[in-house]
Amino acid sequence: MSTPLFALGQTVITRHALDVLHPADVKSAMHRHQAGDWGDLCPEDWKQNEVALQQELRLFSVYCDRAGQKFYIITEHDRSITTTLLPEDY
Repeated sequence: MSTPLFALGQTVITRHALDVLHPADVKSAMHRHQAGDWGDLCPEDWKQNEVALQQELRLFSVYCDRAGQKFYIITEHDRSITTTLLPEDY
């Protein structure tokens, strides 16, 4: 497992995401997010996250679970909370 690059703060998940996503996929994606693997972002958004990491701005990642369901992980700028949610929850 990679070294965490930032604190996640409190981790939360929307009710909808909790009902749909497999817990192991969320856990794996959370580790990837914290290690700076932003998932399925386009190159421009990936670069924006790299800047956000250095400037303590909001971090946004996109992943898919084992069933192909897209989901997001967002860590707020102050690193106080990280939320897992589905696109329709955004």
